[in-house]
Amino acid sequence: MAYIGNIPAESYTSFETETFSVSATANYTLSHAVTNENEIRLVINGVVQQPGSGKAYTASGTTLTLTSATVSGDVMYAVYLGRALQTVNPPNASVGSAQVADSLISGKTALGATPADTDELLISDAGTLKRVDYSYLKSSNTPAFFALKTSDQNISDASGVKVTFDSEVYDVGSGFDLSNNKFVVPSNEDGKYILYGGCQMEANGASELDNSIVYIYKNGSIVSQYENNPTSNPGRAVNCTWSDSFDLSAADYIEMYAYIDDTSGSPTVIGNARHRTFIGGYKLIGV
Repeated sequence: MAYIGNIPAESYTSFETETFSVSATANYTLSHAVTNENEIRLVINGVVQQPGSGKAYTASGTTLTLTSATVSGDVMYAVYLGRALQTVNPPNASVGSAQVADSLISGKTALGATPADTDELLISDAGTLKRVDYSYLKSSNTPAFFALKTSDQNISDASGVKVTFDSEVYDVGSGFDLSNNKFVVPSNEDGKYILYGGCQMEANGASELDNSIVYIYKNGSIVSQYENNPTSNPGRAVNCTWSDSFDLSAADYIEMYAYIDDTSGSPTVIGNARHRTFIGGYKLIGV
């Protein structure tokens, strides 16, 4: 049979229930006033009682009167049939996208700025909705660093010597150890990294370079080298640049060494604020 009348505005409602402290009496006080007994359903010891004069109970205002007195140990409660209190939660998984208005999101005020680290977003974790701080989701190539050499470094001829740096342009994540001239992977920052650098190497005076090499050390051992061999066209200075990818774990460290073979035996690694000799790098996101 079709529904007759207006469709209720609330699909899920509950009614207030009052449980009484029972004693040997036929008179009780209701928490809420009623017009008559038909506005409540009274249940004693699990049995629904019939309302009305000459029947199980009557009620008016806050006065509830029983035809027969209760005894200690009885369980009695009343349901206020005319007093819908609240909309309760619908059954699990009963609300779909068709029941949610677009204005739930589109009608909200736009953020208008980069979210704060403590701003929260909803994500689906294998079908379970969870909230997460923006700080865990924002994209950032951190750690990231760039260090310069601004003064010359005289090194031994035909010998690999660690290049020193004296200026940090930036060091996001505090991974570059300027005092020890090396990049150290911070705690909890395991991952894949792109590292790069450049080294200007110069012979001294009128001499020429026979060979020049940049070595990259990982944890004290050579892992790669980049050679600029000018023997076919010797000159006083060469620039050797490099870049490489590394799979690094926390506490791993990277250093840059220079090898210069100078015919006079007095080579120099050139330092200058215009990025003659430098080292940098950053962690890859989502790899």
